[in-house]
Amino acid sequence: MAEECATLSKNQMDNTLLRHRKHSASLKRAQNPVTHLSKTQDDTLSSNGTTDGCSDLYGGQTSSKVLLPVVAGISFSTRMYKILEPPHVCWDETHFGKMGSYYINRTFFFDVHPPLGKMLIGLAGYMTGYDGSFPFVKPGDRYEHHNYWGMRGFCALLGSFLPILAYLTVLELSRSQTAALITACLLLFDTGCITISQYILLDPILMFFIMTAVLSMVKFHQQAQCAFSASWWLWLGLTGISLAGALGVKFVGLFVITLVGLNTVSDLWRLLGDLKLSLVDIAKHLIARVCGFSVINVPGNPSQLFSLVSLGTIYLAYGSTITIKNLRIAGGYLHSHWHLYPEGVGARQQQVTAYLHKDFNNLWLVHKHDYNNSHPENPDLVRHGDIVRLEHKETTRSLHSHLHEAPLTKKHFQVTGYGINGTGDSNDLWQIQVSGGRRGDLVKVLRSKIRLFHRATGCVLYSSGKTLPKWGWEQVEVTCSPYLKETPSSQWNIEDHVNPKLPNISLSVLKPHFLEILIESHIVMLRGNSGLKPKDNEMNSKPWHWPINYQGLRFSGVNKTDYRVYLLGNPVVWWINLVSLVLYLLMAAVASITVQRGFSLEHLRVLRSGGGLLLLGWLLHYTPFYAMGRVLYYHHYFPAMLFSSMLTGITLDIWFKSTDLLLRTPYSDWLQNLAQILLLLSIVYSFYLFHPLSYGMTGPLAHNPKSHMAGLKWMDSWEF
Repeated sequence: MAEECATLSKNQMDNTLLRHRKHSASLKRAQNPVTHLSKTQDDTLSSNGTTDGCSDLYGGQTSSKVLLPVVAGISFSTRMYKILEPPHVCWDETHFGKMGSYYINRTFFFDVHPPLGKMLIGLAGYMTGYDGSFPFVKPGDRYEHHNYWGMRGFCALLGSFLPILAYLTVLELSRSQTAALITACLLLFDTGCITISQYILLDPILMFFIMTAVLSMVKFHQQAQCAFSASWWLWLGLTGISLAGALGVKFVGLFVITLVGLNTVSDLWRLLGDLKLSLVDIAKHLIARVCGFSVINVPGNPSQLFSLVSLGTIYLAYGSTITIKNLRIAGGYLHSHWHLYPEGVGARQQQVTAYLHKDFNNLWLVHKHDYNNSHPENPDLVRHGDIVRLEHKETTRSLHSHLHEAPLTKKHFQVTGYGINGTGDSNDLWQIQVSGGRRGDLVKVLRSKIRLFHRATGCVLYSSGKTLPKWGWEQVEVTCSPYLKETPSSQWNIEDHVNPKLPNISLSVLKPHFLEILIESHIVMLRGNSGLKPKDNEMNSKPWHWPINYQGLRFSGVNKTDYRVYLLGNPVVWWINLVSLVLYLLMAAVASITVQRGFSLEHLRVLRSGGGLLLLGWLLHYTPFYAMGRVLYYHHYFPAMLFSSMLTGITLDIWFKSTDLLLRTPYSDWLQNLAQILLLLSIVYSFYLFHPLSYGMTGPLAHNPKSHMAGLKWMDSWEF
């Protein structure tokens, strides 16, 4: 028994000596506050990772007031440099510049993303003298005299804040200047972050709101010791506003909302276990956080896709000009045009499709089934069970179906436009069936759900939701389904309704409720987003490509005579991030085992809480793309890359500080400083090598020995 006690006492003494050695090393390192966490600052951290007081913006470190302006100066310089080059439309500027123009011109339109980003782009253009007249038809179109610098400059301005916000976030999480500086350098000298910030795109706006949300969340948790103070409410409010901003730009904002939500649940769970707090106090914390999240309210934008009304009468009448909208989300309007189905695709007759936008080719005339196009002075109203003929107003062909196979849905029948000037056959006749209606019931504009039953074949008009090939202008397939079960795909309603022989009614009679528009608009955007397809001659990518920097994206130019800009991350930066992800997991596993064995580790809190938060942010912004069916591009990884870079800063900082386990001071300090200098030099030198990717290249391509980029095509999949 005495021997066991002696052994236990010896083990405890060994552990104490290890802790004492680490404590002494920490005190010595405190002499260099720029590169090491001081003991005084570490002691101010409470068990839950917060400070004993309300920290300031610089994390309580005076040297940040010197380094932060340096980081800001480099960031603004690298993002604003050559902001006007090239003076033509690059990549997705053709979309988001055009949508900014729509807002300036007060023109309704539809997009798969929420409206805030385009509204801010339009505002930036308007405030800097752009009049919204440039058409943004296609990449390569020159801006000429149009004032585009304001929209590019606004995006570059927000992109310039990303290294600054990342620096402050890591500084708060780690209390280490080294970790914050490493993070800032990774983002400052990344060619991908620079490129994506310099053009009229949603990405820099989205990433700005993501980073402000994360920083505000971290600062909010640092106010734990002064709950319900002015600064506590400030950071809580900024968190909610930033989350709303992120979601208002792209639905990717849902990922950072999930991150903050999980962090909030964890925080409330910790508060519930604090016996010093009463249930009333906990209820106050809960209500305050709910109020913060209530800021996230992004109303939809009125668009041609939604169930809006135009002037018309409340009941459908013969002789009226109408549009017919399918009730499935993003089902589109019944549409036709002069183009015929190609050889081998059913009968070679006029195409009938569903189109997602307002268009004059969506207009149809309602006639009685007897081919008599004359209408009395007081038009008859259409009723449930009536047999009608629908004539396409532009081409004068009738809506028609027959027993030929549909183009894509092979068990359905083809729908075409047939005849001319009102002539046709019995395959042009359709019976109006009102959902839940009885014979004689009138058909209400917008409110009645109707089916169009084909008399000759016994099928119903149907929108399959499938996208036709290029011969069908990538519009939605319309078929005649032999399956008669009522579904939104086989139900339609009358939206526009114009009949000069009938009086108009007030819009308020038929206008849908705000909540209906809000829900429908967001579902339509999500459906539209998930159905996106790659552009012509453009390579899409897969999620596993992104962390390894496998393939970039052409922003401008292809040939040696073109001004070429290529979106590709600095390979040194991206591969350091990739290695650091693996290193973090190994370090976290080793640290957990070490602590379980009874040893104390100086940086365990930062490794677990700070690093764990950033790892979760990376996972939430990266892994969901594996489950997405839409087309994916390289730029989708950049929000995740922000979290990866911040995690790299913390991981490498702790890794460098662990050298004191191998060497005594001052040798361990020398090794740390040498590693930091080599890391910085490698990042800066690689930026020097690859900076033409961001700022423009001309002349021979990289595979040509005469190219100034020769030798830098380290992967065959790079296309510069």
